[in-house]
Amino acid sequence: MKKVWFNRWFSVAYHYMNSIRNNEDGVQFKMYGTHPDRSHMALQAADFADTEPVLGDDDYVEFALNFCKKHGIDVFIPRLHMYAIAKHIDAFESVGTKVTVCRDLELLENLLEKQKFYEAIREKNILAIPDYHVVNTADEFISAYEVTSGAGHQVCMKPTNAEGGMGFRIISNKRDTLSDLFGTVTPYLSTDQAYQILSSVDRFDDLMVMELLNGYEYSIDCLATASGELLAAVPRRKADGRLRLLEEVPELIEIANQVAATYRIPFNYNIQVKYNEGVPKLLEINPRMSGGLHVTCLSGINFPYLAVKSILGRHVDVQKPNYGILASHIEKYIIMDLGE
Repeated sequence: MKKVWFNRWFSVAYHYMNSIRNNEDGVQFKMYGTHPDRSHMALQAADFADTEPVLGDDDYVEFALNFCKKHGIDVFIPRLHMYAIAKHIDAFESVGTKVTVCRDLELLENLLEKQKFYEAIREKNILAIPDYHVVNTADEFISAYEVTSGAGHQVCMKPTNAEGGMGFRIISNKRDTLSDLFGTVTPYLSTDQAYQILSSVDRFDDLMVMELLNGYEYSIDCLATASGELLAAVPRRKADGRLRLLEEVPELIEIANQVAATYRIPFNYNIQVKYNEGVPKLLEINPRMSGGLHVTCLSGINFPYLAVKSILGRHVDVQKPNYGILASHIEKYIIMDLGE
């Protein structure tokens, strides 16, 4: 029986552990999960769950190595401290643990920092990137806002190293602030509000001020071999509300093929694009399973398991997804198992 460990992940790791466990080949796995919060949802799918410490990069790598040795972990699927773990990939392999992480450290660093990857991919001419500026002071923010809005764009901002929607704000001076106050929470800020907040410090971490993309948003979930050979690419569109549509979009599948051929990213990764005036523009590429990958698995492709199968040295065929699937979800209560 193979042992698979997820360290501090999002709650959707609950689905990924179950996808690996309930695989189509009937292979037996024991799932391990750790998180600083012992009641975290992801741990409910683990056969063995434990609390992990909050540590810096080097200390965390030492903890992870010891965990792998102690439990005989065969496959480690990291999210937290991914770059630090990748730097010590040989140490993990020396204790018999394979790690589903990109070995190209320069590429991985660029993928984790949006600005660096934007600059790297710009010259490749694979897909368009939004107009953007990286700022570190409130005055630089105002200048970037004026240039971007002056080019005819609506403006938004997001930290260069943020995951998902964290830190994302839309800059708008046409909002009714009182209505916003009494309504649902919104991502909108006026330029004055943003400037006031950013002025509270002399300098802040890299913040990307960029054009707001108003078209459809797609996540292209990709599966590749350890050497980066693309095995599947499924565009998943954010439809209204909670709806998600698995849609065959030839130009997005071609983008995925070009990204794979150029960068050879291994295992599971995710290309996020959003359209503006009919042009798909890059938001980011996440070198890990996406937060919505369990939806994409409805295409008939077991992305988490096939990545594990591949890293364990077993052959995985090029996949043929089912498209035209419209999906949503509802909450379901479960009784939590918090161990002893």
